Amino acid sequence: MQPASALTLSRSAAAINGIRCLSGIATSEPSNPNVKTKIPGPKSDELKIAMAKVHQNPSVKMFVDYEKCFGNYLVDADGNEILDTFMQISSIPLGYNHPELVALHKDPRLITAAVSRPALGSFPRTDFAKLVDNALISIAPKGLSSVQTMLCGTSANENALKTAFIHYQTAKRGGKSPTAADLESCMNQQLPGTPHLSVLGFHGAFHGRSLAMLSVTRSKAVHKVDIPAHDWPIANFPRYKYPLEKHEEHNHAQDEKCLKEVRDLIAARKNDKRDVAAVIVEPIQSEGGDHHASAEFFHGLQKICKDNGVCFIVDEVQTGAGASGTMWAHEQWNLPSSPDIVTFSKKALIGGYYYKPEFKINEPYRIYNTWMGEPTKLVILEKAVEVMKRENLVKKTKEIGEELIKGLRRLESHYPQKVFNVRGMGTLVAFDTCDTQTRDKLMDIALQKGLQIGGCGDTSIRFRPALIFAEKHLQTTLDLLEKSIKTL
Repeated sequence: MQPASALTLSRSAAAINGIRCLSGIATSEPSNPNVKTKIPGPKSDELKIAMAKVHQNPSVKMFVDYEKCFGNYLVDADGNEILDTFMQISSIPLGYNHPELVALHKDPRLITAAVSRPALGSFPRTDFAKLVDNALISIAPKGLSSVQTMLCGTSANENALKTAFIHYQTAKRGGKSPTAADLESCMNQQLPGTPHLSVLGFHGAFHGRSLAMLSVTRSKAVHKVDIPAHDWPIANFPRYKYPLEKHEEHNHAQDEKCLKEVRDLIAARKNDKRDVAAVIVEPIQSEGGDHHASAEFFHGLQKICKDNGVCFIVDEVQTGAGASGTMWAHEQWNLPSSPDIVTFSKKALIGGYYYKPEFKINEPYRIYNTWMGEPTKLVILEKAVEVMKRENLVKKTKEIGEELIKGLRRLESHYPQKVFNVRGMGTLVAFDTCDTQTRDKLMDIALQKGLQIGGCGDTSIRFRPALIFAEKHLQTTLDLLEKSIKTL
């Protein structure tokens, strides 16, 4: 019998041999970043001008030659080889062009799902249940054995809220279906069919950019301005001081203050007959500035929800699928029971949400759209999960994340005016800078040296590498980051 390492190498070699017929796709990483032009370079600039003629492009950073990308390295249109610790906003689990995933081009399931894309809510594939079981149920959070696939994180959160509303109203009807009066009145957006329900979110949260999600998203004004919004309550999320061990009293007080606010808001809405049907919260407020909260805070939040009959939704779109050092970040809270709903996307490759059995919707077309997900992504995720388990990548992510935090704390000790408030779980790691201008300048300096990092909130730098981010990538990251900090 071959050792596990030999088996891994043989599988990778076989996969690479299997994709050689796909001319031009990279099969190895650069040894180090290699910057040939400024970033974005002249070719990216030309492509952005061309794009502007046919498509909006204000947020475009650079154009990427995806055939040349591999592993942890992104290659832009100008041939710059960049160590990518942001990974398409935390979205690629195994890095670029992983050989075993590229080799799936030969899988007939991938071909037929792409060419004859099914409307999953009405005409699913014969192997759909098996695909869901292998790709998603095999990594489901404890206590959640059912899942609903959707297109993306926003649509996952949107339909999770709809599920919570339906469950809340069904409970009020004693488990019965909508009445004739409900059905008639809802067409005019009136009571009783259109209830005055609300969702409680948090300052600093990001849950998506659809109309409903913008009513619980409070991270950046540019997301929300000019868009009508629901009148839904918003609570404060803890704002901790670091290092945690030196600020226990302050941080505990933050937990208590924020939980009291949640209780008061739910009570006030109940009194106004605008009941809170759901609370939605991220384990880490990623877009809002990588704000963390304690396990005790989340225990308290779940209890408030349970005491008030409110659905407890945990948005793991950015934190799920291994990046936290556990498959799901909320597992680290050791809750007495699972959340009611857990949403996902990004590193899970497909959008969707897990839910408790009592949240199952029985009537057709209530949770529905044409695609309801993407079966090609399930085929790819099935293989990605196999690789993640075989190579123990979640455990390795926990370990390399601990080393990343140690390295950043060393930089914090040497450059305390430029790097502070280092924090993280797994490789979901961040630090703060003194102001927005300094943060943005540091990101650009690092990029010109061949290191892609991410920003969030007003002053924070965040890391969101692939699960294959290893010691050699960590050392290059810390070296380039320190060189960048020295030039500020």
